[in-house]
Amino acid sequence: MLSKEKMARINELANKAKGEGLTLAEQNEQKALREEYLERFRGGMRNHIEGMKVVDQEGKDVTPDKLKSIQKDKGLHNRHIEE
Repeated sequence: MLSKEKMARINELANKAKGEGLTLAEQNEQKALREEYLERFRGGMRNHIEGMKVVDQEGKDVTPDKLKSIQKDKGLHNRHIEE
């Protein structure tokens, strides 16, 4: 996640854009901060999803094969031992 300072700056620029508008330099800064935020958010979400193990009501592993393959490559959930 981004630092508190960067998050505060994103919000500050968003509020200023709604009010008086942004200079070209501020627009570029806002774009860069948003891209960094999205990159980190997506990376965190990917790690979260890749770490999931799906089980049915009977406790049987029903994780999709594509996700199992990713987990096997990363050594998660002892997938490297299976198969």
